[in-house]
Amino acid sequence: MSLLVLPGALYLAVATAAVALGHTHPFDLPVLADRITTWAGHSVVTTGGGQVVLLVAVLAGAAATGLAAQALGSLLERLWLAADWPDWPRPARRLAARHTARRRRAWAAAARTWHRRRAGDIQALARGNPADPTARRAAERAMTRIALEEPARPTWSGDRLNAAAVRIERDQGLDLATAWPHLWLVLPEETRSEIVTARQTLTRATTLAAWSLLYLPLTVRWWPAALLACVLALTTRTRTRAAIDAYALLLEAATRLHARDLAARLGLDTAAAPLAPETADALTRYLTPTLPPPPDRSNG
Repeated sequence: MSLLVLPGALYLAVATAAVALGHTHPFDLPVLADRITTWAGHSVVTTGGGQVVLLVAVLAGAAATGLAAQALGSLLERLWLAADWPDWPRPARRLAARHTARRRRAWAAAARTWHRRRAGDIQALARGNPADPTARRAAERAMTRIALEEPARPTWSGDRLNAAAVRIERDQGLDLATAWPHLWLVLPEETRSEIVTARQTLTRATTLAAWSLLYLPLTVRWWPAALLACVLALTTRTRTRAAIDAYALLLEAATRLHARDLAARLGLDTAAAPLAPETADALTRYLTPTLPPPPDRSNG
């Protein structure tokens, strides 16, 4: 109801207002009431069977609109995360590669500035002089606005999720993509619930972006729909970034906290804390499926 029917019913209500009012009377409530009253007085609607059919049609239309929004939201999420951008069609792949390269150059310049500020503050403290962290923090914010780690995808959202894997591999030598399906099975129930909730929040945020796009066609008939689309788009940007940041943080935290539990389940040495690099490497190799053998030439 909350994800499909209610948003779909609101969309149908706005579409009805768009058809009834048009551009000439965009906020004329009496005109809207008269139009709806006229439609409600139709002979088909006044019968009991007609009302049942109308109710079913409205519910079905609302659910169908909600499903369309979810499908479009899934597509938008795939574009924002851009995990498979090297496999996109050639024009899109070229644009993504150019944008990724621009982001990487901008991040490298910002990262050099941050490291220079940080080194200066360390030297000042070593000399016994108080260091003003304002410039260093501003440089760090400029860097993280682009990406937390060196950009590898064309979007901030994709790089934010990828940063969790980069950090885990750098700090623990563990391949997150390989270990995560197995790690998920040994996570405590409360941890999995938190991650599922964060993932659902991300899905709702991308679905909200889809609704903003679905409201755009209504602007052809009723220009105030553009205001709704803009408000939803602005809300989507904030919610999506917050949802992806929370989801990535939980993935990284769960891996750091429970990778040793997974290694212990497999009988690996977990005496060291945090997970020793050789243990993490053994865990990754154990969890990585072997490649298929070469085909027999006699059968080719």
